[in-house]
Amino acid sequence: MSGNTFGSHFKVMTYGESHGRAIGVVIDGCPAGLTVKQEEIQVDLDRRRPGQSAIVTQRKEGDHVEILSGVFEGRSTGTPISMIIYNQDQRSKDYGHIAEKYRPSHADFTYQEKFGHRDYRGGGRSSARETAARVAAGAIAKALLKTQGIQVFGYVSQVGHLKLDKSHTEIDRHIIEENVIRCPDAELARQMEAFIREVRKDGDTVGGVVTGVVTGCPVGLGAPAFDKLHADLGKAMLSINACKGFEYGSGFQGVTWRGSRHNDIFEKIGDKIVTTTNHSGGIQGGISNGMDIYFRVAFKPVATIMQSQPSVDQSGKETTVDGKGRHDPCVVPRAVAIVEAMAALVLADHLLRSRSDKI
Repeated sequence: MSGNTFGSHFKVMTYGESHGRAIGVVIDGCPAGLTVKQEEIQVDLDRRRPGQSAIVTQRKEGDHVEILSGVFEGRSTGTPISMIIYNQDQRSKDYGHIAEKYRPSHADFTYQEKFGHRDYRGGGRSSARETAARVAAGAIAKALLKTQGIQVFGYVSQVGHLKLDKSHTEIDRHIIEENVIRCPDAELARQMEAFIREVRKDGDTVGGVVTGVVTGCPVGLGAPAFDKLHADLGKAMLSINACKGFEYGSGFQGVTWRGSRHNDIFEKIGDKIVTTTNHSGGIQGGISNGMDIYFRVAFKPVATIMQSQPSVDQSGKETTVDGKGRHDPCVVPRAVAIVEAMAALVLADHLLRSRSDKI
């Protein structure tokens, strides 16, 4: 199976399955001398881990990361950094009933058809459990970006029909972690939590949106053709489980405007050239322009619902799939850390690429 590696200069390869012994990641290309703190990696893993609140899956995983190589005396050595996270709370028996059945909207059918064999325990390699490894790598990418004054953060801006009608410039990012939803509006967060609890009580699921923001990004990251910065961000986000859409800047809303409204006018403030508006989302011609990069990532309702649904088995015979196991009624509170990680990996990769673009 190919497709387990992401990036060209800051390259990551994840490994492991949902119900295997462990999951992990190898980072190739991290510069030597970077301060790497295991406790900072753990902070982001704790934000993604299951069982952290009553509105997420109750699988009990500590997600404790162990650094195996590439770090000595708290600093990267320039060699591959390998990290591992052992699985602790697998309940493979919860999936015995779907060993030969295809769950609606899951990867069971496509995986079986492509490879001729699949690990049905929690989805195996196609499980969102794999994203813990991405978050671990993303934490190191964040540390690299921080040395250049670049910061990445995300927050929940929509759950179902409940939407935050504020831009990223109008919120207080410091209150994002003050509620289990990770929404920077306390009252809306309470409504979202109540709604998710209601959906869960019905044995159902609901989708939502995570907004991602990059501040302090310099001018010049990205390329004008196939390696556009926003194209790589889009690929990164769409590679996350349950992601159904990506837009940056004005996104789909911008199609309703005229160019005279949409154009970002340049001006010079001090010694910097900036734009008076930022409908471009910090990227023009595939290259960062120095303004904030902001984007939105849409996640579908989790496919596993606690209801019986009709389907077929591997022989094509009609059957019924019963919802069992431990699953999120809404993924977006835990997806914030994943969105941040993937954005950080893209920015770190392009940062290292940009160093070889000039003599």
